[in-house]
Amino acid sequence: MARIAVVTDSAACVPAELVRKYEIHVVPFELIWNGQSFRDGVDITPTEFYRRLRKSNSWPTTSQPALGDFASLYTQLGRYADGIVSIHAAGELSATLRTAQLAAEQASPVPVRVIDSRTGATAEGFVVLAAARAAAAGANLEEVAAAARAAIPRVGLFATLETLEYLRRGGRIGEAAALLGSQLHLHPILYLADGRVKVAGVARSRHKAIERIVELMAGRVGNRPLCVSVFHADALQDVEIMKAMVHSRFNCREFYITEFTPVMGAHTGPGTIGLAFFISEQG
Repeated sequence: MARIAVVTDSAACVPAELVRKYEIHVVPFELIWNGQSFRDGVDITPTEFYRRLRKSNSWPTTSQPALGDFASLYTQLGRYADGIVSIHAAGELSATLRTAQLAAEQASPVPVRVIDSRTGATAEGFVVLAAARAAAAGANLEEVAAAARAAIPRVGLFATLETLEYLRRGGRIGEAAALLGSQLHLHPILYLADGRVKVAGVARSRHKAIERIVELMAGRVGNRPLCVSVFHADALQDVEIMKAMVHSRFNCREFYITEFTPVMGAHTGPGTIGLAFFISEQG
C-alpha cells in the first residue's frame, strides 16, 4: 500500500490534534518583529502574539517559508513516503505555492503534487484534511491529490475584522480597499474567492456582522452536512456567540474552534472572527 505524505503551510491553521492524528507536515511561515524572528505557531503562541500586538507601537512583518525549508522536508519525507501532496494558500495571496513547486522540481526524491487551494486560512485547512484523510485510508498519490482538488469547490469562509489596516499594510486588501477612509464605523464582512479578498457586505455593529456571516454561510451550504470551524484572533467572547448560532442552525458533522496563527493575525489584526466550512456531501 502506498504511503503518501501530506504537507501544508502554517496559514492553513489545522488544529494541532488533527495535525498529529493524520501526520500532516506543516511548514511554518516566519514572523519578524523588532528584529526578532519567530516560526509561526512554533516560537510564539497566539495568546502571546495578540497580547503583544494590542499593546505594541510597532508592526510585525511576515515572510514565506524558504525554498530550503521545503527542499529539506521533501527530502526527509522521501525516505519513507512513495509520494507527497503539498497543499498551500492561493498563489495570489502568497508566493509559498511557487516556492513549493520549485522545491518539488529541484529537490524531492519522490513525486510531489503541489496544489493551489485557491483559498487560505481555515478553509485551506479543510482542503488539507480532505487529502490527509484520503492518505490515511490508503489512497495512492493521484487519489490523494484528487481528494484535495475535489474539496476546493466545497470549502469557504466568511470573516469580519476590527480594522482593515492590517490587510492594507500587508497588501492583501483586495476589494475591501473601497471601504478604506469611510467616516462610518462599519464592520466589513469579507470572504475569499479565486484567491482574492472580496467584500460580502458591511454591518453597523459587531453582533450584526456575526449574524450576517451565519446567514451568508446558510445561503451557501443549505441543509447539507458540514465540517465547520469558528476561527478567531483573540476574540473568545464572540466565539461563544457564533458557536451557539452554528449549532442551532447547521448540520455539523464536525466542529472546531481554531485560533489564527500569529502570521495570519499579522495580516488581519486582533479581533478577527469568522466561519470556515467544508460541505461533506456533494449535491
